[in-house]
Amino acid sequence: MRILQVHSRYRAAGGEDAVVHAEGELLAGAGHEVVSYMTDNPTDRLATAASLAMSPWNPYAASALRAVARKVQPDVAHVHNTWFALTPSVIAALDAAGVPVVVTLHNYRLLCVNAALFRDGRPCEDCVGILPWPGVRHRCYRGSAVASAAAAASIAANRALGTWHHRVRLFLALNEFARDQFIRGGLPAHKLRVKPNFVPDPGPRRRPPSSSRVVLYVGRVAPEKGVSVLLQAWRELGSTTLQLVIIGDGPLRQALERQAPSAVSFQGWLPPEQVRQWMSQSRALLFPSIAYEGQPIVVLEALAAGLPVLGSRLGGNPELLQAQGPQWLATPNDPAAWTRALRALDDADSVNEAGKRARKLYEERFNEHRGRRLLEDAYQMATGRRR
Repeated sequence: MRILQVHSRYRAAGGEDAVVHAEGELLAGAGHEVVSYMTDNPTDRLATAASLAMSPWNPYAASALRAVARKVQPDVAHVHNTWFALTPSVIAALDAAGVPVVVTLHNYRLLCVNAALFRDGRPCEDCVGILPWPGVRHRCYRGSAVASAAAAASIAANRALGTWHHRVRLFLALNEFARDQFIRGGLPAHKLRVKPNFVPDPGPRRRPPSSSRVVLYVGRVAPEKGVSVLLQAWRELGSTTLQLVIIGDGPLRQALERQAPSAVSFQGWLPPEQVRQWMSQSRALLFPSIAYEGQPIVVLEALAAGLPVLGSRLGGNPELLQAQGPQWLATPNDPAAWTRALRALDDADSVNEAGKRARKLYEERFNEHRGRRLLEDAYQMATGRRR
């Protein structure tokens, strides 16, 4: 198959960019021809303002991609991110050119001004199923009423135009929780299919997780990630032989590092191979997010490494982590609940059993073979469906 990948890269590369790259390499390795069409949003202030003004519909971006489609003649186009320089106009251009379009819903951009369903330190579904004007009132996109209005206008305009109902053959949600949100938001249920992310296989774990006293947090050190809640819980934990290692950077790092209790170390950003090495030598991964998450690659890498994951009972996390056992889900934004969950990490047998279940979950659901098969199935479904 000849597959056209379409993606607007983020200014700070993150999990979504990594997923796009990994899928391209996986498909190419399986013998498919992958053509990548990648763009970058402008960084200049005036150019950014102009692009945001056209974020509901950019005819120039549509024209450019239409020319690429004519030249490449793909069997299917897989669109990942169109915000904000590409815009949904490129989806209409591909469909008009006769190219079946598959869209992965990495976040909640089609429902929510800030794409996260998160506001004022808590999950927010105020705009799900309605036009997202509350997001403008609350300045949900970067604290700007103007930028929030542009994001809301993009959502509203493309609903009115029927872009999502008529121009897309198949949507891929990362989990059932997200699929349900999009159905509530008005996307056609028969076009929504769950396709989880995948990660490479690091191989079986050499030592049981209980052999280590290190517990990890890996990710952005930002308000929605719940790191401050985790540190409050750690203080309440009192005397412990556990060591908390925080890998990552973000706006809260300096303040939290100054206030961190003993047995907590901040490593900052580390290359992926070093993160995976930490995972292979640790006791558990902590995932205390207070926001709905998509399907973070770091959690899947932990499962692949046979590393138990203690996560917030929120959004798609229960569906992802409950196979380890109910004790591996804690109430979000509740330091006392997290303190109790952290104390349970002293149980070596429980930790080792959860590690085995984590590895089994990876082998059944998040390996590369299954990821490739689900992608191929999605493309076959999209290309085989009548208009």
